[in-house]
Amino acid sequence: MLRYLTAGESHGQRLTAIIEGLPSGIELTAENINIDLARRQQGYGRGGRMQIETDRVEILSGVRWGETLGSPITLSIVNRDWENWCEKMSPEAAFRDETIRVTCPRPGHADLTGAIKYNVRDARNILERSSARETAVRVAVGAVAKELLRSYGIAVHAFVTEVGGIKATRPDGPVAELVRRSSLSELFTYDGQAEKAMKLHIDAMKAAGDSVGGVVEVIISGVPAGLGSHVQWDRKLDARLTMALMSIQAIKGVEVGIGFAAAASPGSKVHDEIFYEAAGEGFRRRTNRAGGIEGGMSNGEEIVLRAAMKPIPTLYNPLKTIDIDTKAEVVASVERSDVCAVPAASVVAEAVVAFEIAAAFMEKFGGDSVAETRRNYDGYLQYVREF
Repeated sequence: MLRYLTAGESHGQRLTAIIEGLPSGIELTAENINIDLARRQQGYGRGGRMQIETDRVEILSGVRWGETLGSPITLSIVNRDWENWCEKMSPEAAFRDETIRVTCPRPGHADLTGAIKYNVRDARNILERSSARETAVRVAVGAVAKELLRSYGIAVHAFVTEVGGIKATRPDGPVAELVRRSSLSELFTYDGQAEKAMKLHIDAMKAAGDSVGGVVEVIISGVPAGLGSHVQWDRKLDARLTMALMSIQAIKGVEVGIGFAAAASPGSKVHDEIFYEAAGEGFRRRTNRAGGIEGGMSNGEEIVLRAAMKPIPTLYNPLKTIDIDTKAEVVASVERSDVCAVPAASVVAEAVVAFEIAAAFMEKFGGDSVAETRRNYDGYLQYVREF
């Protein structure tokens, strides 16, 4: 079973992840992971921390001479800002300072609920772990998963399709063209005209001390039919993918394929007719309203997912809240924040989806080495072609 855990606080010494269940023989370097870490820190509307941190990963175990060993992989990302927080976030009791407690929880954050749940009167104990800073190491984990998938022709790409209600129009052409266009965009979108309007909206929100959300789309190509299962609720591929997306900080809604539009459409405009093409394609669907998943299983078409991100709740024109000590009405505390983090969310979405696809792939074809997995995979593809 492929799985991972992360650890670390936003202003702690470092973020860490341990990945277990990857086969031996995957080509893996820190440089490849760092490409995605850099992408996560880019994007129009990001805040001041992006000028402080330049995230780079250290591979501490599980890789030798550029290849995975089959043993657990440890990834680590040092927080450069730690030098300014080494006493405030020290694990040593000698540095305890009750005068720096955060007692004014921010609306929309985990601050108040977490403080109640864990019986603490300093919201710093909660906000440090609930911060989206944690997604940096999840992007590193996803980059590792993408290295596995790439060797089997599976690609995962994410795009920004909406910011503040301004929607991008998808151009004609394959996913490769969407990737090319979005790579030239500061908002990681494939619609240049929409991007101009999005930027103006972000600027207006920044001037007002406000924030803005949006929608990201993830497209996975090259996935064979049969990942996931219909037999139990927790093995359904769409359930696992949507859970992964909902686990990203600030994501409030997820859809697969045409998603919520299916509720307002007749069945004839929702379901994808099945055809058979003898010239090597086999069973195909000429539409993809299902988003590549039927009955909890991949059906061989592109998997299409969308996630809605709420505006960042930390505002430079803060909302009202209550001081948990005095119960007096105050304005919320302000942590360093972004105006728009939707481009970063697209990179995180790409990462968490890649991991879930890799996990389902290994459940279906898994071996202890890349060579064994390849034999299993090739044999299955031959079976599908002959079905």
